[in-house]
Amino acid sequence: MLLGYPISELIWLAVLILAAGALTGIFSGLFGIGGGSVTVPVLYEVFRVLGVPDDLQMQLCIGTSLAIIVPTTYRSYLAHEKRGAVIPQVVKFWAVPAVVGTLVGSVTAAYAPSTVFKIAFAIFATFISIRMFVGGDRWSLSPELPSRGLQRVYGFITGLISSMVGVSGGAVSNAVLTMYGQTMQRAVATSAGVGVPITIAGTLGYMIAGWKYVPQLPPLSVGFVSIIGVALMAPVSSFTATYGVRLAHWLPRRKLEIAFAIFLGFASIRFIVSLI
Repeated sequence: MLLGYPISELIWLAVLILAAGALTGIFSGLFGIGGGSVTVPVLYEVFRVLGVPDDLQMQLCIGTSLAIIVPTTYRSYLAHEKRGAVIPQVVKFWAVPAVVGTLVGSVTAAYAPSTVFKIAFAIFATFISIRMFVGGDRWSLSPELPSRGLQRVYGFITGLISSMVGVSGGAVSNAVLTMYGQTMQRAVATSAGVGVPITIAGTLGYMIAGWKYVPQLPPLSVGFVSIIGVALMAPVSSFTATYGVRLAHWLPRRKLEIAFAIFLGFASIRFIVSLI
């Protein structure tokens, strides 16, 4: 027994977390999604097995996910920046509103029931799944970036959604940027830049939001952030992020997009079923 749990069970859970960490990094670099779309469903099953109260499971998943993808998003951003793919003015206009939106979501986590976050993730996963199935980069609103004011609005929305579902916001900002005439590579790179302040602010916000619930959470939790989950997944996901970036620049993406869309579809169904 270790920390009150069978050794074999903890080893199996550790293997799952490490495997998810590797996928998190690759998907972060490849799709600019930060990996939360992978991390949250996996952590949900982990924390469910560990007996975390149902009304706190999603908040713990989201807070831990945001903490895990901080280094992943940062490394992805640096790797893309070296290739000159980041759009600096977008990062500048989106950053502050995105942080504000993230903090609003973090405050919501302190008071809203877990059901709210399950529904939010299911909707988010379904939207991204459909977008990848049909080839989201084909949708278009304009060949040029929108006004500064509208960009700030997009930044706030990206931050709010990110803090509600545990992602860096890349899936949202990718959709916006590609619809305004940006190539997928530039959208992915810029999304990683916007994701850095989002994940940092979200991590701190969820730590504070969950502070009063610590007695009901797993050992070594700081608010709604599991230090054990971060310690296992973050190094692996951070390491594999650069490989995702390399794949993004030469690997045919269509089959991978479809495979990931299927994964998100199953994840969405899983959360919907848990509400029944």
